[in-house]
Amino acid sequence: MVIVNKIVNFVNKILMNMARFKSSMNKNTKRLLGLGSLLLLTILCVAFSFTGTDDFETARQEILLRKIGHEVLLYSGDSTSRVLPVKKVAENEYQLRFENEFSFQPDSLEKAIGSSLAKENLANDYIVNVLNCEGKDVVFGYAIFKNKKNNIMPCSGRKQPKNCYVINLKFKSQGWSIPKKGYLIGGIPLLAFIGLIISKSGKGRKKSIESDPTPGNDLKIGDILFNPDSRQLQSAGMITELTLKENKLLLIFASSPNVIIERSRLQKEIWEDEGVIVGRSLDVFISKLRKKLEHDPAVKLVNIHGKGYKLEINA
Repeated sequence: MVIVNKIVNFVNKILMNMARFKSSMNKNTKRLLGLGSLLLLTILCVAFSFTGTDDFETARQEILLRKIGHEVLLYSGDSTSRVLPVKKVAENEYQLRFENEFSFQPDSLEKAIGSSLAKENLANDYIVNVLNCEGKDVVFGYAIFKNKKNNIMPCSGRKQPKNCYVINLKFKSQGWSIPKKGYLIGGIPLLAFIGLIISKSGKGRKKSIESDPTPGNDLKIGDILFNPDSRQLQSAGMITELTLKENKLLLIFASSPNVIIERSRLQKEIWEDEGVIVGRSLDVFISKLRKKLEHDPAVKLVNIHGKGYKLEINA
């Protein structure tokens, strides 16, 4: 509370000084001053919104994940083994470990995880990978998205043998972060500030979208123009945005069309900086990239079994 009072006093002093010099300012300076005041108000509101409940939310999330582990064991017929402490391996990525070995039916695993997340309104945009306890091999995995057409669900009818497994859950950032009322209130001025900026530059932005992105840097992929600098695909007057990893993948393929690119090379070049390579991650991004290249039927990302992938471009 002492910190908040100091912030309030500091803001009051700034506003008093602003009032003294306002009469001597021109129109543009007053506009900049207004934007600065709005940004300052945003900072103040955010300071008020930090209510010290982060530890509570973290504990609640861990309980939810342990509950998911409990449900998985129940579906496998194990009602006595313990779920070990949840391990956070990255931002919005967690691992569930278990005391004893167990077997599982993929359908039951999907149901146990999906139903638990649905109760917390977190059943959108997450990836599940089941690894052996060494963490090297992915024995089963799938991806769930808000747009169900993008779901990736491999064959799930084969029962997995009894073994030591680790379940890796990765959530999309905005899906796992549970908003607090204080944050929402504190974000209102920030949204107003951003809206004001966008309204000022709306005409210019619209013009830039309608024009070709960064002319001269486009790569031709069939009838599709690929601009790696702006991470965009342009086809038949439509512009499709690419994520950072999709952009890196497509740049590798576009640099060597109709040539087989080994999986190991793709994994190394895309995920090497992150320190952890999960086999299913590559398949997930390849699938997304295929959907974004569907505008040109002459362009296909082909899986070469046991080797890698190839960008086929039929003339």
